[in-house]
Amino acid sequence: MISILLADDHGIIRKGIKLLIEQEPDMSVLWETDNQEKLLQLVDDEKPDVVVTELYLEKKACLHAINKIKASSQKSRVIVLTNYEDKECLFRVLKAGASGFLLKTNHDQDLIEAIRTIYHGGAYLYPNATKVMLDDYVRTSRNAEGQKNRLTAREEEVLSYIAKGYTNREIAEKLYVSVKTIEAHRAHVMDKLNLRNRPALVQYAMENGLVHF
Repeated sequence: MISILLADDHGIIRKGIKLLIEQEPDMSVLWETDNQEKLLQLVDDEKPDVVVTELYLEKKACLHAINKIKASSQKSRVIVLTNYEDKECLFRVLKAGASGFLLKTNHDQDLIEAIRTIYHGGAYLYPNATKVMLDDYVRTSRNAEGQKNRLTAREEEVLSYIAKGYTNREIAEKLYVSVKTIEAHRAHVMDKLNLRNRPALVQYAMENGLVHF
């Protein structure tokens, strides 16, 4: 039997969720509360298998409470069930240590599936949350790649000379640095842009306006 602690400060909603859960033969809502203090006390005392909680209890966010639940009981896993659908909210909840995040507008069987999933060690997010996380991952990856590929002003200057046909020694003389320094800049440019020969460097420089004849 999966023991469940249910926390929501709306009594009617709490009663409805309890009735839904207790239709399942392998689940039981053994404890209920409408505030964070009692929530944390029940976790400390009873160590429920699953905590299903609204994100806000008495208008106070439960993020700190989720952190404390994870610190208090390695056994207890947390599902946040709320009306707040936004990316930042989702990420804050997961960072706090919740194993599940559902919206109250989701299908009732989503909650049942979520409880079973996290009880067995998995994680469960409402369907669109996966897309939100993937989109954020792609955006972050692209930004990181853009930062990696960004040339410094000196590297752009060296590249412009390479594209004009200057040798490393000639570039070194123009910039009053050593040949080894120019070779290092050239290597960095090729690595950042993932280019492997001079024609490719020339093409990149021309396409990006770095060559002024």
